[in-house]
Amino acid sequence: MNKYIFPLTLGGLGIGTTEFVIMGLLPEVAAAMGVSIPSAGYLISAYALGVVIGAPLLVAISTKYNPKKTLLALMVIFTLFNGLSGLAPNFNSLIVLRFLSGLPHGAFFGIGAVVASQLAKDGKQAQSIAMMFLGLTVANLAMVPLVTLVGQALSWRFAFLFVALIGAVTVFFIHKWLPDQEVDSTSSVKSELQFFKTGKAWLILLITAIGFGGLFAWFSYVAPLSIHISRFSPSFVPYIMLLAGIGMVIGNILGGILADKMRADKAAILLFLLQVITLLAVFFFSDNQYFSLILTFLCGLLAMAVSSPINMLMITTAKDSARMGAAFMQAAFNVANSLGAYFGGLPLAYGLGFNYPSLAGAIMALGGLVLSVVFILKYKTEESSPAAYMPAH
Repeated sequence: MNKYIFPLTLGGLGIGTTEFVIMGLLPEVAAAMGVSIPSAGYLISAYALGVVIGAPLLVAISTKYNPKKTLLALMVIFTLFNGLSGLAPNFNSLIVLRFLSGLPHGAFFGIGAVVASQLAKDGKQAQSIAMMFLGLTVANLAMVPLVTLVGQALSWRFAFLFVALIGAVTVFFIHKWLPDQEVDSTSSVKSELQFFKTGKAWLILLITAIGFGGLFAWFSYVAPLSIHISRFSPSFVPYIMLLAGIGMVIGNILGGILADKMRADKAAILLFLLQVITLLAVFFFSDNQYFSLILTFLCGLLAMAVSSPINMLMITTAKDSARMGAAFMQAAFNVANSLGAYFGGLPLAYGLGFNYPSLAGAIMALGGLVLSVVFILKYKTEESSPAAYMPAH
């Protein structure tokens, strides 16, 4: 890994940890705050709302500032509000602090993705972005289980204080290692939003929200799928989640390599096609435990493999709106999460088996595939080389 990218990877580690660790600590938080578990679930929604609102807002504010200073400020905000979350006196204040903790999420990844692509060697831009998102995948693989255990053994408050510690270390490495970059004097809120007057911007976001949601439809219900369809013991589910996490780490790296070897839109089409096939295989063959484990790994791999090509597609297509585009992508990923969980749950609401969410996911991935084909057919006459699309700032 390029050492200049390491601070961005570390930031991704902290963000990934705080986003997902709350899911494993809901019972502890609910008991400590005197609320029901469903009410405690609003903490997840509050963070997601912060991501969606903060991404465009903070990028808009940052247009006249040095990227390094902006990333420093975002991580200071992240560190502060996660630390305060660990000290929250009551549930209402914790809801507000979780919302505030989510504000820098999208902007950090959005600006970080552009910075990572600019710091990369020629032909390695997507791999550089993948290295930033490596922190997010490692968080799911290792940090979330570890911090969840700490929170369960000691107090849920220690989980957020630990995240704040990661944030503080990230601030240090951004200051020490991330190179200064010139501020683009032509950049403005108007120029950053200019791209979103075009149909292609919203088509990329729609590809993300629909196509990426396919794997969330599967992942949201992977535990009951493993127990009721594959007939694994509930005590074996953590190992299944670990297997999916390993797949995500490997898929993140492979996705970056693939997006550098071929056009990002074509890479997305290939990966969505593989998602459709794999999710259909989950639907038909999860009753076999050996197949179930193999498919869990493959689904985890494909879930993150598509991330780099889709982000690269937005950055290279958005040009001078790249930072805002990359930030909006984080909002789109959160929408994908919500849509995947919703559509994956619809068959269950009608009494169908726990393998049916993967069928819903296959349909969503197919939607992403079709929309990606539409993108190529509609905009194929434009320049296609990554170098031609590199943003000016």
